[in-house]
Amino acid sequence: MNIQLFLIQVAAAVAGSTLTLLLGYVLIKDKWPAAPKPAAEKEALPNDRKEERLQLLTLRLQAHERLILFIERINPSNLFVRLHQQGISVAELQSLILNEVKAEYQHNVAQQLYVSATIWDVVRKLKEDTLAMVNNGVRALPAEAEGIDLSKKVLQHMAGLQENPYELTLNLIKKDIHQLF
Repeated sequence: MNIQLFLIQVAAAVAGSTLTLLLGYVLIKDKWPAAPKPAAEKEALPNDRKEERLQLLTLRLQAHERLILFIERINPSNLFVRLHQQGISVAELQSLILNEVKAEYQHNVAQQLYVSATIWDVVRKLKEDTLAMVNNGVRALPAEAEGIDLSKKVLQHMAGLQENPYELTLNLIKKDIHQLF
């Protein structure tokens, strides 16, 4: 009988140990690193990479698009049409323009992550040149001038430029976009 009792105790111990190991495995299986993937699944990895590249390309195109919109919005010919009000003083129009350009720039500052450093530098310089052009236009006018006088002064300055800096910047961005493909 001792052998029979011994076999029952061994069977109970094996069953208990097996149950304990099984329960332990179920509880910690998600915490263990995954086993190496079979060759068939490894071939799928380049597709994941392609998807990441496609997402990055989408973000880069959206950034270029946003910068084109920014340039169009700060172009004096569009800026004055959008912000001019009948009878507005030159100081009030100057303040509106400066605030608008700065707000537009701040709204788009994160786009520099997705465009080349050259493109971003040109866009930043264009913003600074726009602010300077407005401020210089105000300085060239008498204190009692109206907003329409500032519009005329800046647009006359733009007409006197050999090349339109807004068009040059847009063309540079378009060229950069074409290099993506």
